[in-house]
Amino acid sequence: MIYTSHDSAGFIKVLSFLKSHNSEYLSGQDVSDLLKISRVAVWKHIKKIRALGYKIESKQKLGYRLIKDTTLPLPWEITDNLKTKLIGKKTYYFDSIDSTQNFAQRLASDHNENGSVVVARKQITGRGRHKRRWLSPQGGIWLSVILQPSFDISVATVFPLAVGLALANTIEQSYKIKPSLKWPNDVTIDGKKVAGILIDASIEATKIEYLVLGVGINFQINAKDIEKKIRNTPNFCGVTTLVNEKTPVSPAPFIRKFLEALEFWVKALEAHKADLDELLAKIEKGEIKFEEASKLFNSSYSSNGSNGRVETFAEIFCMLMIEKTGDKEALSDFKRIPGFLEYFPRCKNVVLEAIKQFDPRFSMPSSD
Repeated sequence: MIYTSHDSAGFIKVLSFLKSHNSEYLSGQDVSDLLKISRVAVWKHIKKIRALGYKIESKQKLGYRLIKDTTLPLPWEITDNLKTKLIGKKTYYFDSIDSTQNFAQRLASDHNENGSVVVARKQITGRGRHKRRWLSPQGGIWLSVILQPSFDISVATVFPLAVGLALANTIEQSYKIKPSLKWPNDVTIDGKKVAGILIDASIEATKIEYLVLGVGINFQINAKDIEKKIRNTPNFCGVTTLVNEKTPVSPAPFIRKFLEALEFWVKALEAHKADLDELLAKIEKGEIKFEEASKLFNSSYSSNGSNGRVETFAEIFCMLMIEKTGDKEALSDFKRIPGFLEYFPRCKNVVLEAIKQFDPRFSMPSSD
């Protein structure tokens, strides 16, 4: 079963009509006259709407009224009041799918799909990094976002960090929980994984053709059940759920907030004006540790030196800081980053050269 935000099916028109009347009763004849469909068609649409989890009350001589929304992440529930200009405006929903990431990758080269979101109630063969199995039962948020960004490939190095911040901020704002980011792709609460990030990319030379961002969130799942199934997998750190209530909760408001936060960061990276104060604050609090980041970047080193990934990462930080503050002297804030030079010793000269392009008088701060 697949639905999209741009569907014009009859039952969606009936649903929209019911929603717009704020729990008032609407007679079948009124719906029939307004939408120019038969009474039988109205009844079939009501039946379809109920099957999607909406609670509709019906009474003779009064008609129908919507008394409770669905808890499924249906596309029109996500796009309703979504405050983005691009991301999520086109959304695909699957009741069940092998992987949202696989479906999104098949669409990703189409320029008309930039910003499209693919979401599923459950995944059969969900996957994480290194093609590891990602259990995706009903109750979680399993989605992929297609992006065709204008930022340079070098800026893409910090993209996972930006996604992690968007997700962590959404969790904190929605549930007053302070999650941590475990580099490079996990979000944890009290040391246990609550979400994971996966990025597939198509790159030509230095140009990004597309990024497909996969996000798996343990929104309202049975954490203990999943822990039993994956306890013996590599790097197991435990599993937790974001919502502990037994009554099903709609994930749509959370998804909307995340997509809005994600679009902010994509625009920020495209403009090279990410909120560096927030990045540094996360690092200082220990939510992002440079020693963890170094494991990822240092793994790309060859025996003869670096292939440039660490240098690029540090260079971007320099440039972002300069553009944000407008003050070259603000680069001395690198002193605030615990262990920056210790964990990135090889990038020191490259960063210094990058700085000199903006201010030849500037000297690299010491690591003390």
